[in-house]
Amino acid sequence: MNMLETISEQRLHGGIQGFYRHTSEACSGPMRFAVYQPPQATQQPCPVLYFLAGLTCTEETATVKAGAQRLAAELGLVLVMPDTSPRGTGIDGATGDWEFGEGAGFYVDACMAPWSSRFRMHSYVVDELPALIAAHFPVDVSRSSICGHSMGGHGALTIALKHPSRYRSVSAFAPIVAPTEVPWGRKALPRYLGTDPVAWADYDACALVRQQMFPGTILIDQGNADQFLETQLRPELFGRACAEAGQALLLRRHAGYDHSYWFVTSFIDDHLRHHAAALALR
Repeated sequence: MNMLETISEQRLHGGIQGFYRHTSEACSGPMRFAVYQPPQATQQPCPVLYFLAGLTCTEETATVKAGAQRLAAELGLVLVMPDTSPRGTGIDGATGDWEFGEGAGFYVDACMAPWSSRFRMHSYVVDELPALIAAHFPVDVSRSSICGHSMGGHGALTIALKHPSRYRSVSAFAPIVAPTEVPWGRKALPRYLGTDPVAWADYDACALVRQQMFPGTILIDQGNADQFLETQLRPELFGRACAEAGQALLLRRHAGYDHSYWFVTSFIDDHLRHHAAALALR
């Protein structure tokens, strides 16, 4: 069993907010993540929601800024917030560029050297982390859902579409929905995955939804004052792809909201309730 180191644990809304470290096989080194255990976790296994953060973020970002724990405590929902990439990799070019490398793993399994040795965030989030959570925390693994913001929204959508039986629901805030068509993706995907666009499409939500739909309604919230809306996010492309595929989608646009966690905090309760309904909670 993978050993788990407790970095810190604090009382919060009757539950426990903790930060943890372990040695990851998928990422070949130490990884950190955060877990919120609601009060109900002392009595019974609870359903779990994974929240994937965006570019430059860590396991602390959504944990501290999203304000999700209060309602999670009421709903009896475990929250898991992983880091966005391995750290301290020592790979040349892995730091110094906020759009690529450490802090910008894009939730893919890199297949190009040198990135393939450490940057396997897809396998980490889908397989290794859930197994670790199941081994060390009181969770009901049959009731799992996934959510994310920006690059993490891209991760949540692609992971759910590639593994629809693993998750009961999926949602995203301002996600990158078509990385094969926008600068962020066109910068990162070739370096992680090689120059063949077919490999990129395997991590593109617009391409994936045309191949396999997700059971249930996908919830996406997007701010209309988001500075990345027209160049990097392009939610209309995912709306079109879902319409063509017959995928149920609730795409909500909000006037005046930008890309920040003020936006996430404003609508996080709606997302928690969306997942709670799918997880058969009140």
